[in-house]
Amino acid sequence: MGTRLLSEYLIKNHYPHLKYIRIHTGGKNTAVIYAWNEELQLPDKDIASLQQFASGHLLPYICFKVKAYPMVQDDKVPPVYELPDDIIQAAMSRNLDQYGIVGVINNMLSEGHMIFNHYDAHTGTIHFDVHTTAAVTAIEKDLISQYLYEIIPIGSTFEVTYR
Repeated sequence: MGTRLLSEYLIKNHYPHLKYIRIHTGGKNTAVIYAWNEELQLPDKDIASLQQFASGHLLPYICFKVKAYPMVQDDKVPPVYELPDDIIQAAMSRNLDQYGIVGVINNMLSEGHMIFNHYDAHTGTIHFDVHTTAAVTAIEKDLISQYLYEIIPIGSTFEVTYR
């Protein structure tokens, strides 16, 4: 499975001259690679090379587009937050599946648990249910969303139902 963090790491290792790399997915097996070099530019040769690298070395079922880094604002890409080590380690794992995702989140929930509900292949959405004994606050929901964003595979989105 390829997450945003793992894919960005692979690109940075292959293209050390690229200073800024950001990947964002809107689901439905698509993702955008945003990049800039040290001169704050993205030449056509880098666009073509990144497109080829993504097709051959990242997830084969994802249609990647490549855009200049400033487009993250125009495209309303969510910011990157500081993440706990557990989330980073999970995101960098190549064999994380839906049960591993649930396990990571469950290790962080003190009064409840999350379960995998189903995957909607048509929309690329992974559905989870969170069952708790106490009401989940807006801050807790936001943190769960931030963490899931980092550990679900590129090309997918997620929905969480709180029960």
